Amino acid sequence: MRIWDIPARRLCRSHLLAEHRELHAIWSIILNGKKGYSRHPEVLRWDGKLGTLWLRHEEQRKEMIRRGFEHDSPLHIGDVPKELVGDGNPCYLETPSEQLRRLSRKGCACDTGATPQSPPNRT
Repeated sequence: MRIWDIPARRLCRSHLLAEHRELHAIWSIILNGKKGYSRHPEVLRWDGKLGTLWLRHEEQRKEMIRRGFEHDSPLHIGDVPKELVGDGNPCYLETPSEQLRRLSRKGCACDTGATPQSPPNRT
């Protein structure tokens, strides 16, 4: 379970869609008081910060539409109790620069800003 703290436009297709699914799972766990995964660090960091999570969902939604994906899973911030909306301040498990390093090691199409490594010389 992971919500990245880097711009959604920098995520590859696979990471963008996976993050979107996981965001909906985290939202449901917190809003509905579900027990499964409720103690997961990624869920705990968003507890009481659903307003910020909603903003991330909006960023994902716009990026998905920009890429030509269909989006039919809105989140309704108006339904969220005030105490779960939060203050908007981020809480990181890893800094965004650490997350970019982690993504660069995955070998996917995410834009990590890393320079592609040249293939080894075979002389």
